[in-house]
Amino acid sequence: MVKYKLGGLFLAGADMEARVPKQDRAIRTRRVIVEAAAGVFEERGFQAATIAEILARGQVTKGALYFHFASKEALARGLLEEQLPDGLPLLPRSIKLQEVIDLIASQTYRLRTDPVVRAAVRLSLDEGAMGGRRGDAFTGWSGQLARSMEEAAGRGELLPHVVPGESADVLVGAFAGIQSMSQALSNYADLAERMEALTRHLMPAIALPSVLASLDFDLDRIARAALEQEPADDGEEVAAG
Repeated sequence: MVKYKLGGLFLAGADMEARVPKQDRAIRTRRVIVEAAAGVFEERGFQAATIAEILARGQVTKGALYFHFASKEALARGLLEEQLPDGLPLLPRSIKLQEVIDLIASQTYRLRTDPVVRAAVRLSLDEGAMGGRRGDAFTGWSGQLARSMEEAAGRGELLPHVVPGESADVLVGAFAGIQSMSQALSNYADLAERMEALTRHLMPAIALPSVLASLDFDLDRIARAALEQEPADDGEEVAAG
């Protein structure tokens, strides 16, 4: 009998066939819940949002929601984790500091296209949401930028006075303010242009002149790369049960 290894367990073929579809359904159901919560949180804010509204929006049962998230707070924490940049398209980068600009570009693209990320940003700026835990997204993203900048410093790309962690905090704080302004004025329609202006203003205070001259500030290059790397839609419906 053929056996397969799954999560440290060895399963017979029939057991494996039964187990994997259940896992797939669970993953799809979790995503449906997260997307439904994102819509409600973005429209209503954390305090006003209710579990009943999220269930109705996602057309899922209370049991399915609580299987994945123990409370509204746990669901909000799951959304906040979605705010962190989740990787970059594979583009040639001979300069490490280019990665910082590309991370900003990636987050700009996700804000414009992903309602889950937009809801996560709203939660992180919502004083009534999650108490001190809403700051986790800021510190997580700042840490990610700081690591890239530390590597850039190790390659001699930064001006001597630059402290990577400090500059990363400034970039994240400026991003948060610019995205709020763009959301209020144009519902993110001008976000890419505003973020490009932000990077053009701040990078001269960070990069050596020779490095600055080689940086690509075209934030839409990430959007184009992301679209090229997206898998084709196979038409599969997402299970909500």
